[in-house]
Amino acid sequence: MNHFDMLIIGAGLSGIGAAWRLQDQRPGDTYAILEARDAIGGTWDLFRYPGVRSDSDMFTLSYPFRPWREPESLASGDKIRRYIEETAAEAGITRHIRFGRKVVSAKWSSAEARWTVRTAGGEVYTADFVYACAGYYSYAEGYQPDFAGLGDFRGRVVHPQFWPDDLDFHDRRVVVIGSGATAVTLVPAMAADAAHVTMLQRSPTYVIPQPNRDVVANAARRLLPPHAANRVARAKNVLVTQLFYQLAQRRPKLVRRVLRGVAGRYLRTPGYVDTHFNPRYDPWDQRLCVIPDGDLFRVIADGRASVVTDHVDAFVPEGIRLRSGTVLAADVVVSATGLSLLPVGGVQVSIDGTPVDIGQHAAYRGMMLSGVPNFAYCIGYVNASWTLRADLSHRYVLKLLDHMARHNLAVATPAEPGAAGRPLLDLSSGYVQRALDKFPRQGDRDPWLVRQNYLRDVVATPRADVTQDMRFTPRSAPVPASKVV
Repeated sequence: MNHFDMLIIGAGLSGIGAAWRLQDQRPGDTYAILEARDAIGGTWDLFRYPGVRSDSDMFTLSYPFRPWREPESLASGDKIRRYIEETAAEAGITRHIRFGRKVVSAKWSSAEARWTVRTAGGEVYTADFVYACAGYYSYAEGYQPDFAGLGDFRGRVVHPQFWPDDLDFHDRRVVVIGSGATAVTLVPAMAADAAHVTMLQRSPTYVIPQPNRDVVANAARRLLPPHAANRVARAKNVLVTQLFYQLAQRRPKLVRRVLRGVAGRYLRTPGYVDTHFNPRYDPWDQRLCVIPDGDLFRVIADGRASVVTDHVDAFVPEGIRLRSGTVLAADVVVSATGLSLLPVGGVQVSIDGTPVDIGQHAAYRGMMLSGVPNFAYCIGYVNASWTLRADLSHRYVLKLLDHMARHNLAVATPAEPGAAGRPLLDLSSGYVQRALDKFPRQGDRDPWLVRQNYLRDVVATPRADVTQDMRFTPRSAPVPASKVV
């Protein structure tokens, strides 16, 4: 039987969390998880480049219902993947996962009040509710600029999203193009074996060191039971992160001075910080890059790595020619140039045969789409751990389903807002700006306004009125055709 109360798309951090909440809060509901890959983990199974790790602390990136027990605050990709796998196994979630099922379409029938979901392999499933937990970027392709002369380069060019198992960079000259989270992770990891690593950036990024052992968390672990210790560590990290973000919004010049001062304590060469770690934009206009124990700064300070701020003019046989005319010699080039953003896992959504252009819809509480019935998606915060918002979304979706069950309602459709012109992802990063038209918009009032504020959301979301701006259809009545924007 391929009909379920809920279909969850994706078996990564979000999908497993959604399944756990569903089993806990609505144990009688049937569900399946459709996962395109052959393993649990999502991002943490896909990315295998050297040093891959979280860029958020694990006390907030982990699930609130399963404490993080490892000593590191910023964990390796392998440890995160194992954590997700163990969570699924312990809760009996793994048996609900259908691996190798890439969802290509989800079609809503108003007459039947259900979704028909089709996979790339031709399998068909139906569900009363679909919850897309497949992240916000394409697994099939990363973003790579159209570099001139790429075919002339005698070395090897790789993208971190598709790291080759056979790449040998021992004693090689490596250039990492980019300055985001992936680049600042790769540089110190590769510097351990490479002859030298150069981080080539068009413009600087804010980088902030963070201790990889959390003193407060470790003290709480010694004194308190696991769940209580986790709550303390979680609360501490939420408060620190949110207060720092709010300070950056209100006093950007002060935060800029602090970040420059921290970098300067590691990099004592005059002018180095101003040239390579002093962005034109204010802190948190783009996401800050966290480095555990200042590892990036350390490998630069000891000469194993360096930073060049310039533009790629063209690849040449021996390396990369810069706009300044300088040639960076390289044996290996890593193009850490960003993700290719893609909403709801690239699933083609339609209602009664009419395609849904997600970019023309409004985001309802940051997790549903105006005019689209019984459908939710999961996107985390841009200024805090992904899981914080993901878990709030899971709980809200289940609160909505509880309301529908109590009142014998078959369909919940967010109404059309009066105006929704702001982008959902409010960052100036290039990878975000390139994809703004693919994502829903947000409005200027609840429930259409998406605040990047966990401290507010953790109080407001559980209390939110699920009937606000929501159209319901009773289970016993004919289901009207949904309006599609």
